[in-house]
Amino acid sequence: MQQPQPTTNTKPKTPRVPAEAHGINVNHCKNPNCGNFNLPVPDAATYGNSPYTIVATGANQPAARCNACGEIFGLKSNQGVFEESYRILSMTYEADSCPETNCDHHRVPVRVEGAYHSFGTTKAGSKRYSCKSCGKTFSVKPRGLNPIARQIQSDKNRTILSMLINKMPLRRICEAADVHPEVLYQRIDFLHRQASALVAERERDIPGLNIERLYLGVDRQDHVINWSRREDKRNVTLSSVAAADNKSGYVFSMVPNFDPGEDPDEVEARHSALGEKGMAACHRKFARHWLAEDYNKAVMNSKRVLPRGGLTNSIMETYANAALRDDIEAPEILNAKDDTLPSKGMLVHAEYTLHGYFTALARMFSSVGKVRFFLDQDSGMRAACLSAFRDRIADGTCDAFYVRIAKDLTVDDKRKRLADAKAEFNLLWASMNAAAGVMLEEKDVMLALLKHRIADAQAIGPWKDRWVSMPLPGMSEPEKAVCHLTNLGSHDEDHLAWLYGKASLHAIDSFFNRLRRRSSLLERPVRSSTNRGRVWNQYSAYRPEQIAKIQTLIRVCHNYVWVPEGRKAERGTPATRLGLAKAPLDLNDIIYFR
Repeated sequence: MQQPQPTTNTKPKTPRVPAEAHGINVNHCKNPNCGNFNLPVPDAATYGNSPYTIVATGANQPAARCNACGEIFGLKSNQGVFEESYRILSMTYEADSCPETNCDHHRVPVRVEGAYHSFGTTKAGSKRYSCKSCGKTFSVKPRGLNPIARQIQSDKNRTILSMLINKMPLRRICEAADVHPEVLYQRIDFLHRQASALVAERERDIPGLNIERLYLGVDRQDHVINWSRREDKRNVTLSSVAAADNKSGYVFSMVPNFDPGEDPDEVEARHSALGEKGMAACHRKFARHWLAEDYNKAVMNSKRVLPRGGLTNSIMETYANAALRDDIEAPEILNAKDDTLPSKGMLVHAEYTLHGYFTALARMFSSVGKVRFFLDQDSGMRAACLSAFRDRIADGTCDAFYVRIAKDLTVDDKRKRLADAKAEFNLLWASMNAAAGVMLEEKDVMLALLKHRIADAQAIGPWKDRWVSMPLPGMSEPEKAVCHLTNLGSHDEDHLAWLYGKASLHAIDSFFNRLRRRSSLLERPVRSSTNRGRVWNQYSAYRPEQIAKIQTLIRVCHNYVWVPEGRKAERGTPATRLGLAKAPLDLNDIIYFR
């Protein structure tokens, strides 16, 4: 009698820890003062000697606990972070790759050695490549071609661009410029490509600028997309991250957590075919995407600590809300009543966008002497910054601070806070002058006050982060608290105090305000009193992919075209102050760039 053959399970075994991808590994302790800070969680083969313990922080949410300091962090797909960093870089920089979405080289740029064969050129002069993974051939367009070749009504390009960046609604642009809506969308695509190409060429010069220091404010801004079906009046909300230099005002990229190149139905089908339903997100092929099961889980687990008012309470509530999440680095909280996923393109988990964004910044700032980050209080932003710049944090060339500002004050409240702070400062100044017997300079008094405030820092939150209440706020930041996230003891007392003094989100907040004022698509929506409180704005976008395009147009104009009014005008644009331009550009420089 023939013995039955044993059955074999062909499904690959899920690894205990996500593997490194293209030199990226974000799974490590995020405590800069811990000896494991720069040490990734090892794979299963060496797990017996690991300085970490694999734990779970929620249903199907694997995490690692540092055995040295006790910090717990959710595991991430390094491949997902690589894919997101590639997407972010390709939004501005040339990053052509295999167009076959199922291919392993789909997100691998043509410049990567060993991934492609050179395959000649097309009749138009475009370089052709053959993918070594799937055999697909594709071409890469050369630079220098006439950007408006074969374009009908090209004389209206400047008018359309000017209207887009001056808050004219799309329907009114069609009327004023006398173009069909489809032509307008084609022009938005064209102008976005031109602006991206221009900024890509300029920002390639950053490594050669010999920048000694950058003081960067980093924050996120949400944008609501109108519903397109009356049967489902829930909104899609995109979260865009951006960084701005406080000295020059230059904005280094702005990226929404939305990938227009993916089809939700196709991704869901492939996710199901791979047998990955119910699998921990960090081990999935589509780890960075919001899938239906992620949405359902997030809605069921949605919890939030209600705000009580006051800056200290706001800081405490942010910590409390982070502690409620299964993954402390995942900032989204979805509500089935108000939020949904897009029907075209795919929402990306914000923590992956943040990791990809800071990974891209690390590449851009590789030659900058010292980088100081001033971050909005966001645990996902902290983890992404400390991961991408961990080598530079360890060697003392990068610092990160949390910055929180009281944003719910009226103008009268701001003026009163500013007047009270000024009176307190003047009283201290007079007292120090009397004690010293000489007239001290204002900066000396400020230094002494900063050092006193740092010594009296208040420990807030479960990690006992030390927050410093800042003296002499301004009208844009009337009440401000700062927390040093990377204090390794390498700065002397005076240097550390001046770093606290430079902590600000003013540049990025100013740019965010400009976005709201300059584009009807990015205007802050209001809750309708006639539609059960749902968020609605008659001028908001219906296509999520338009958000990134308008952001890019305004960012390029902000950096290279617009000159501030008044005495600041002599300083030129942010690009001229940073050294990326010699003079302000004109809108035609964007339109006809090649």
